[in-house]
Amino acid sequence: MVKKALIITSNIGVEHDELIQPLEFLKGKGIEVIHAAETFDAVQTVKSDKALGPSYSPQASLDQVSVEDYDILIIPGGTVNADTLRLNENAHAIIQYFTDQKKPIAAICHAPWALINAKRIKDKNLTSYKSIRLDLENAGAHWVDEAVHRCNTNDWPLITSRCPDDIPQFNEAILKELNQE
Repeated sequence: MVKKALIITSNIGVEHDELIQPLEFLKGKGIEVIHAAETFDAVQTVKSDKALGPSYSPQASLDQVSVEDYDILIIPGGTVNADTLRLNENAHAIIQYFTDQKKPIAAICHAPWALINAKRIKDKNLTSYKSIRLDLENAGAHWVDEAVHRCNTNDWPLITSRCPDDIPQFNEAILKELNQE
């Protein structure tokens, strides 16, 4: 059976490489990947949070996704993207479904911010972009400075990476997780 990955984003401020590189990598490995955004409108990407990147059309909106169809949840970074997802109830529900079902989540850069508001960060060991370390620790997480980190605390796998430089290791960790199931 073909494995399926769900990538969720807002419609603005998504770090380009953190969206596109995992999507293309996984598709190249035979994984079915669906990108869902807050709304079914174009998703504006950025490069290094400052320069505008290309826009992409999502395949679904967050409220249309049948989360039970997916084997892994991937959340790209981008400061505005992650901060926007923190406030989105549909994003919280998706995150909570994956954790409640003990399905893996992969989050890179600023994306772990969304786990705070979904109330799924306590006691997790993880990495992220260094500027949100204190936020994560204040929410009960244990931060480590590694290119990629996998944590199974609370019986659900969390794969995290720090920044776009870590995307190759992030992609390999996601693929390895999918191949374990």
